[in-house]
Amino acid sequence: MFTIASVEKKRISLQKSKVWKCSVCGYVHKGNEPPEECPQCSSSSKEYSELKDKQKLGYDGEKFDVLLINGSSHRGHNTGVLVGLAEKALIRKGVSHRLFNLNELDIQHCWCCYSMRDSACTYPCRNQLDDVPALQEMIVNSRAVIVASPINWNNMSARLKDFLDRLTCLQNLYLLKKEGLTTGKVVGILVNGHEDGGVKTAMDVFLYFQQMGYVLAPFGFAYRTHGAQYNAKTDDDFFKNDDILRKEVEGIVSNVIETMNQDLEIKLRDKIVPVSE
Repeated sequence: MFTIASVEKKRISLQKSKVWKCSVCGYVHKGNEPPEECPQCSSSSKEYSELKDKQKLGYDGEKFDVLLINGSSHRGHNTGVLVGLAEKALIRKGVSHRLFNLNELDIQHCWCCYSMRDSACTYPCRNQLDDVPALQEMIVNSRAVIVASPINWNNMSARLKDFLDRLTCLQNLYLLKKEGLTTGKVVGILVNGHEDGGVKTAMDVFLYFQQMGYVLAPFGFAYRTHGAQYNAKTDDDFFKNDDILRKEVEGIVSNVIETMNQDLEIKLRDKIVPVSE
């Protein structure tokens, strides 16, 4: 039986309840806490954020060392473990960095302006409507990039590919006979998944960066897969507790830092002939 007090208590509770949004599928939930499992895509509560007015991503112009990119649709799952390990290693080594989960950002498809005419693909990018222009500026003003991706059908995630496609305006500088802004920067690549395809995924990611003049750090790939014979629900614990993965991620971070400290951007300036498709 409802009483005036109980109705008022429920009204106050609803007023205080928060609005949560799943960063994977966009499902909106109202309550004091996010659901343990998304009813629309089955993601965990880690993928939910309180829904607030979203501000366009900006860049403060400050130079830093490493841009760390989580290219997965799930920021709090397996690829997030790799990124977390990489960030801890960067912090221990006192290396300045910035971390971004692509599923939290507004990243539109590339407009493919260059297919109209080469000179239409400009830097800064003609599309200033989403969060990518700020990331492009960070690419230019960082010394190295570490990219983490899941294996989605023997390839990178669609979110990551959209982001990498949007770097075409930086690659196009070489085709327009302009000074490149990324020659000699360093890249490291982390891959994980529930199936085979780790090396192919890493190479697909690297091809983008080598077209921009990036140098792959020695032993610059690390990948770890959890066999298809295991239930996918066990992946998270496997990656969190795998000593091999931890050591390899820390090794990649160390290799990227050591290569970055060779100052190849400076040493190779005016010595490299751009050969970019």
